[in-house]
Amino acid sequence: MSIPPPPGPHQPDPARGPSPAPDPYGPPPQGQQPYGQQPYGQPYGQPYGPPYQTWGQGYSPYARPSSVNGLAVASLVLGVLCCFPAVGLVLGVIALVQIKKKGQSGKALAITGSILSSLGLALWVTVLATGGLSDAWEGFKKGATEGATFSVVKGQCFDAPGESLEGLTYDVDEVPCAGEHDGEVFGEFKMTGGDGFPGDGAVSDAADEKCHPLQDTYVMDTWALPDDVDVYYFGPTRQSWRLGDREVSCIFGNTDEKATLTGSLRADETTLDTYQIALLKSLNAMDTVLWEEPEDYPEDDLPGYRKWSRDVHDSLNEQIKTLRAESWPAAADKPVAALVKDMEDARDEWAKAVVAAEDDDVDTFYLHYDKGYEYVDGPSTVTARKALGLATKRPTYDDGGDDGSGESGGGELNV
Repeated sequence: MSIPPPPGPHQPDPARGPSPAPDPYGPPPQGQQPYGQQPYGQPYGQPYGPPYQTWGQGYSPYARPSSVNGLAVASLVLGVLCCFPAVGLVLGVIALVQIKKKGQSGKALAITGSILSSLGLALWVTVLATGGLSDAWEGFKKGATEGATFSVVKGQCFDAPGESLEGLTYDVDEVPCAGEHDGEVFGEFKMTGGDGFPGDGAVSDAADEKCHPLQDTYVMDTWALPDDVDVYYFGPTRQSWRLGDREVSCIFGNTDEKATLTGSLRADETTLDTYQIALLKSLNAMDTVLWEEPEDYPEDDLPGYRKWSRDVHDSLNEQIKTLRAESWPAAADKPVAALVKDMEDARDEWAKAVVAAEDDDVDTFYLHYDKGYEYVDGPSTVTARKALGLATKRPTYDDGGDDGSGESGGGELNV
């Protein structure tokens, strides 16, 4: 006889009979509470325990890491940069003390920063003791100045940015003088003065004063200078002056700022022979004295003209002796002799002009003044030049008394 198993939780008791179906609209089972009052009853076994175990220290089940000491980080940074080694060393020592007291991390950083700062401090002491810092600063200034100074020198040609020599420019491209180019450097000089920038006007005035003499030494044969050539300059700016830039470059360029030059204009000891140089030196010496003529008319400044006429006479006398002492080539001997004869006649006229000025005789002074000038750049000068292979076309000057050099342009450097 088999015994049926006891009724389980899902099996009805056979002694009680079947249970009626629950009324879906009837009252809730005995003891059931509305939602939110207590958890649902469990159909199997005992109810579950608390869903989460409560921690003793809020929601941090793990131990918090110790903070990194900020001074240790700062010490390491200063030690690596080596800019303030003494500060880095002090911060490293303080960081080690704080780390020990507060239990912070960063000990390795503090030690490394202290070591690097110590090495940096030793390096600074060595540099100061040996003068290396001063040398380094001078080297920096030199490099900065060279970077701001015009990059081409006397005798070199270049093309300018924008194909113009006017305005500001910071660098140019060197090109061969044989071809087309924007400019040719014929001289350089350095401005003097204190640390304060003297102003663009002062730079321009200095260029006007000093570039003209440099032009005459670069192009000794002034007759060979084309009419479409003007004088420009590149000088320091306010910014480059602070870096030690004092250099002004004197430049030949076209009178039309958009046009170019072709071929070198240089005519000095590097391109001329001995006889050409000898003749040009004498002629240029006379031109220098003649350009010193007083600005007023003789009737307004006769004493000034008396002094100037005497200077012209003395200069002629000196150049006559120089030309006579030179041994000229056969082809140039007679032409130069004819030039010397005209210079002697001119000397006599200027001597008479001096006497007229001393007598306050303006009319007589004008007479000898005009005759003396007739020999300047006369036919004998052209013949002597031709015999020596020099330019024979007389330069043309403006009515305003322009000396042919033109005004210095406004190009500046910089930088």
